[in-house]
Amino acid sequence: MASTGADESAAAAQPRAAISHVIFDMDGLLLDTEGFYTEVQEKILARYSKVFDWSVKAKMMGKKAIESARIFVDEFGLAGLLTPEQFLEQRESMLQALFPSCIKLPGVLRLVHHLHANGIPMAVATGSHKSHFALKTQNHQEMFSLMHHVVMGDDPEVKAGKPSPDIFLAAMRRFEGNVEPSKCLVFEDAPSGVAAAKIAGM
Repeated sequence: MASTGADESAAAAQPRAAISHVIFDMDGLLLDTEGFYTEVQEKILARYSKVFDWSVKAKMMGKKAIESARIFVDEFGLAGLLTPEQFLEQRESMLQALFPSCIKLPGVLRLVHHLHANGIPMAVATGSHKSHFALKTQNHQEMFSLMHHVVMGDDPEVKAGKPSPDIFLAAMRRFEGNVEPSKCLVFEDAPSGVAAAKIAGM
């Protein structure tokens, strides 16, 4: 049954839980790295006379590396030409050369400083694994030093990539005290990440 305007107004008027903690995604949200993935993947596809499709990129975002690699191979019809493992090997060497040059996205540092100044604990929940995280953040220690902790995609508690809520729930548990999911605000740019946060109750 469709809701009426009055129903929607009543729902909007209901008080929401005050935000006590913030969790950030990293790639494409804090740091401008998504363009690197696109650039590298376009180069790999060109070897097979294939053209990059942004709808496929949306499916890959937020996933663990091997999961996104399988999507890449399947969606672009590369089975028999390129395995997911080979794709990751080819992509890795090119990405490592690009990551140290990534920049912060506009307004990010100001927001992080504002939250820190107002006593809001912050964490990062990123699908990136440790070696990539180190390369991407090496020139941005001022910002990442303000985070309470970071949870990465290769963390033992993260059994599945987004839209599984694993990474956000792990990030929440590592804050001090008893943190309620409804009081955590998640900043995300990927549809799978938004879904993961909602499933987590954030």
